[in-house]
Amino acid sequence: MSYVIGIDYGTDSVRSLIVDTQSGTEIASGVFYYPRWQKGLYCNPARNQFRQHPLDYVEGIEIVVQQALATAPAGSAEQIKGIAIDTTGSTPVAVDKTGTPLALLPQFAEHPHAMFLLWKDHTAIREAAEINDLCGRWPIDYSRYAGGVYSSEWFWAKILHTLRVDAAVRQAAYSWVEHCDWIPFLLTGGTDVHQMKRSRCAAGHKALWHKDFDGLPPNDFWIALDPLLDGLRTRLFSETYTSDEPAGTLSPEWAERLGLSPSVIVGVGAFDAHMGAVGGQIEPYHLSKVMGTSTCDMLVAPLSEVSTHVVKGICGQVEGSVIPGMLGLEAGQSAFGDVYAWFTQLLSWPLQHLVAASPLLDAATAQRVAAEATDRLLAELSAAAAEIEPGADGIIALDWLNGRRTPDASQVLKGAIAGLQLASDAPRVFRALVEATCFGARKIIDRFVAEGIPIEGVIGLGGVAKKSPLVMQIMADVLNRPIRIARSEQTCALGAAMFAAVAAGVHPTVEMAMQTMGSGFDATYVPDAVAAAKYDLIYQKYAELGEKIEDFTLSSLVLESH
Repeated sequence: MSYVIGIDYGTDSVRSLIVDTQSGTEIASGVFYYPRWQKGLYCNPARNQFRQHPLDYVEGIEIVVQQALATAPAGSAEQIKGIAIDTTGSTPVAVDKTGTPLALLPQFAEHPHAMFLLWKDHTAIREAAEINDLCGRWPIDYSRYAGGVYSSEWFWAKILHTLRVDAAVRQAAYSWVEHCDWIPFLLTGGTDVHQMKRSRCAAGHKALWHKDFDGLPPNDFWIALDPLLDGLRTRLFSETYTSDEPAGTLSPEWAERLGLSPSVIVGVGAFDAHMGAVGGQIEPYHLSKVMGTSTCDMLVAPLSEVSTHVVKGICGQVEGSVIPGMLGLEAGQSAFGDVYAWFTQLLSWPLQHLVAASPLLDAATAQRVAAEATDRLLAELSAAAAEIEPGADGIIALDWLNGRRTPDASQVLKGAIAGLQLASDAPRVFRALVEATCFGARKIIDRFVAEGIPIEGVIGLGGVAKKSPLVMQIMADVLNRPIRIARSEQTCALGAAMFAAVAAGVHPTVEMAMQTMGSGFDATYVPDAVAAAKYDLIYQKYAELGEKIEDFTLSSLVLESH
């Protein structure tokens, strides 16, 4: 008998999962919501600034592992053989030479630019545009394997923006690391950033790393972008590692803090969607959609079939980023569940501000009423929206509330709702927003197919896939494809556990770990032919609206620049 632990760092919380390596049984779990993040500290949504303090991560992993062990069968801790970590990304942070995030130093403890720059932070739009411009003019297009469009959500853009706006961080930062690289380094007691094992997944998809470039683009490229980047390449990395490899073993300190043996293997980290795809038992040419606050769409293909094929407008293609020995391709949407959350927050404003001030209720009752109504809002909207026929009201929405990730990243774009009238009530607008997120998903599939990558199946993972039949049925109708839903509630943590089992030597390959530890699928959404035909027509209107909004946005930016 042996167990492994998968750790999944999401946008709002970190989760742990103890898994039996032979049966795949999920033994116990834990969850910790980041307290500083919940308070909105270090963030400024109006400026698209989203930062997270490393203490949220450090405190969180200790608590969730202890929670899981406390509810696991007696003696489980002695059976733990490995632990692996997935995180959001690109979520980099400035570190000193020891690999310590600057926010953990006293002088930067409350300094937003010294925090982790969360994946959804879009403060580096200008820097991303400059990288794209330089890639287009340079003899070698270093964005070639990153879809040809570098995003403000990614590693280099965020680094350059921070160096430009914060002299203190610029002077103190020795190097920069991704969240998924730092946690294994922390757990193994790392003290020299040059010894940190960097994730192939993170480096290839977000940092322009590729073996054809001998690693990262050369120093003269970065000097041409901005002299502030001179020499940084030598303080970063050239080698990368797939997540089936060990990063080391638990340090004595962290073994004690977690209640585990120092012999426990810690695997090389990766991004959540990549490990989630493995947890959801991805197959070649099957699109694995991790659907939460945003979506990350993963696809794997044999190298022998696609090794020289380059897909434009996606979030990169990297050998071994999902399954070692196969090509991993990533796409996604910058806002998915966040679109629904935005709408419910919009509608709940009166509840939060007017009910609390009502003289008819005491303060405690008013707070409970507002909280209950807010909690029920999404479910009630979904139930009402399910009764509305596709296209019944002519409302068309765009899902770019947090910019567009793919196809063709552009974080300057905004959402839109067209076709409103006085009869447009909340359920109708909500349904249009749901349809918009599904149309955005179809755009991704259309791009893969147009670029010569077939889509032979769709797998749904994550909170939205498990909890919203309305969204998933509309998704199946819009895509006109069946969608299988992974059984596990925690596919990202389960995928991390599978990688932990391989890194620890329990299973020889990731494919074997998937086969042995996979939990299968518990639902399939089948498209309705009548609804699918209607959505084909509405999808064309969505595409037309998108073109007009994009033209309007870009022309407005040109006017502002003058």
